[in-house]
Amino acid sequence: MKQAKLAVERGAVISAVDKRLYGSFIEHLGRAVYGGIYDPTHKSADEEGFRTDVMEMVKELKCPIVRYPGGNFVSGFNWEDSVGPREDRPTRLDLAWKAIEDNSFGLNEFASWASKCDSEVMLAINLGTRGIAEARDLVEYCNFPGGTKYSDLRIKHGVKKPHNIKTWCLGNEMDGPWQIGRKTPLEYGRIANEAAKVMKWVDPSIELAACGSSNKDMPLYGLWEEEVLSECYDNVDCISLHQYYRNSSGDSQSFVSKGHEMDMFIKEVAAICDKVQAKKNGKKEIMLSFDEWNVWYHSDESDKNLEPWTKAPRRLEDIYFFEDALLVGSMLVTLINNSDRVKIACLAQLVNVIAPIMAEPNGPSWKQTIFYPYLHASVNGRGTALRVLSSSPKYSCEQFSDLPHIDCAAVHSEELSQLTIFAVNRSLEDDLEVEIDLRDFAKAAMIEHIVYDSAKLDAKNGPVKSENTAPRLIAPSGANERFIEFIPKASWNVFRFSV
Repeated sequence: MKQAKLAVERGAVISAVDKRLYGSFIEHLGRAVYGGIYDPTHKSADEEGFRTDVMEMVKELKCPIVRYPGGNFVSGFNWEDSVGPREDRPTRLDLAWKAIEDNSFGLNEFASWASKCDSEVMLAINLGTRGIAEARDLVEYCNFPGGTKYSDLRIKHGVKKPHNIKTWCLGNEMDGPWQIGRKTPLEYGRIANEAAKVMKWVDPSIELAACGSSNKDMPLYGLWEEEVLSECYDNVDCISLHQYYRNSSGDSQSFVSKGHEMDMFIKEVAAICDKVQAKKNGKKEIMLSFDEWNVWYHSDESDKNLEPWTKAPRRLEDIYFFEDALLVGSMLVTLINNSDRVKIACLAQLVNVIAPIMAEPNGPSWKQTIFYPYLHASVNGRGTALRVLSSSPKYSCEQFSDLPHIDCAAVHSEELSQLTIFAVNRSLEDDLEVEIDLRDFAKAAMIEHIVYDSAKLDAKNGPVKSENTAPRLIAPSGANERFIEFIPKASWNVFRFSV
């Protein structure tokens, strides 16, 4: 059996982990809202129509922040349509997804749902068909106490206390030809800067994310980030990254290794941010908001057959394989290891639409394979990220060469006196015997070793427990500051220690 070594030192600090690293995303898309988080006809629905079975799973994830309402949807969205009495709200064509939007669920309902889930809201503004004035008015509606037109309108709508939304997106994917109101880097940078300026004049405490490239394969990638930040550096706090991965070729070894590609992407964008800071002789370091990331490709064919102009169609309902969970685990490791720059990240999305949670109408809700690494990282990954010194066998595949079998991250919680190591064995061939050295932590004792593996890479979960995958516990190996652990091939592992 091949062998590897991991060592964690108390002083090898990367950064405090911002809890928003474990955020998610709800867009008015498919059944994410209608039939997902909101379904007044479901037997579990509460007095506001929220599915409590779904809500309990979201609370289990301890999801700290949820981005809303888009996504592509936001570039054609009039926020005023979604507030006030339901009978007065207009029905609109959603051009982004060719669907009907009746606005029966809107801004205030989402804020109430997020509060019940113990989550904050990351609100996106429309910079596609709208602009600076509407951005200003929306911040006033959400965050100003009262005594003005839009704050008093919120109070009239039954929301006396401000929502106090502190994290905002300045539009969405504004470089994409699919986007309503697509802009050049200069056009977008200018309107983002002016919108950011007035939004912070209304509420100086808010944090703003400018749009980066829609993905790293966009024609203007790199140039887009530099030109946009050259315009809005003074008034924004971070820039977004979006990336989805697929295994359409069937090369599973390359697919589960794509966390390495994500790591390079983060470092490239951070370098561009630093270049702009240097050019401007700026004192502020621009942080990163990786506010869309996931696996997305399983639903490609079924989505081609959807009828346009229906409400809440079954769009983007990927049913995930076990190998998708391995990559999601590796992507979470990457985010933790880059937590000095990535302060916000949103698994896209949360319910039904490329999501860890699925919910059937008049039926059950259930956990997809990707639910588990997200759960483990969110619950156990709060604290200070530490660098892991690793010695691991290496492998090569069609897309990458000389990658270590073990992809890992560590988080130390002073508050809980715990250290957690997350480790993915990316090799599809080799089990590993791993020595974990915690000599820098006196009297380290293992609390638990969680293993998530499967005999079949294409195993999936469903409402009926056939081919069901779930994590399992391995008995702790003692308290001796050095631990010899078995890590199966193609597995996600969580080692928790008291320290």
